[in-house]
Amino acid sequence: MAHFSKVPMFSKEDFDDWKIHGPLKILKPNTAGAITDGAPQMVEKPRSEWTSEDKKKANLDNVAKDTLYKTLDKNIFSKIKMCSTTKELWEKLIQICEGNEQTKENKLSVAMQKFENLKMKVGETLNEFDERFSSLFNELAALGKDSGNREIALK
Repeated sequence: MAHFSKVPMFSKEDFDDWKIHGPLKILKPNTAGAITDGAPQMVEKPRSEWTSEDKKKANLDNVAKDTLYKTLDKNIFSKIKMCSTTKELWEKLIQICEGNEQTKENKLSVAMQKFENLKMKVGETLNEFDERFSSLFNELAALGKDSGNREIALK
């Protein structure tokens, strides 16, 4: 049985920070500086002053990258391995997997053509056909095509 107690967990706040800003910077109030708008100016905290909580937060980007790396196949990994932050890695994955608007349109056109030409193959079982049909239907849905029940029933 796997032990997950050593795997750092993300809090919603940690994820929101990472998602927006990339790697977290560990900050502390600047006691030597002036207070602006009732709050002290924040400066980067030296590593020698980091608490265990600070170290955990500073490592979140590495944990997130590691989590993503473990889910990717070799082909995709080779395209993103040079990314230095999780945010950069995530944006590259979006570009690779979703593409720009023209790429999305092309993928939708190809999927629609596959859907229109979908027929049961000789020797194919109903379950096999249903799997192909469901896979294609899910692909269309992921590309934003809302196939009505009537269109599905006709197919």
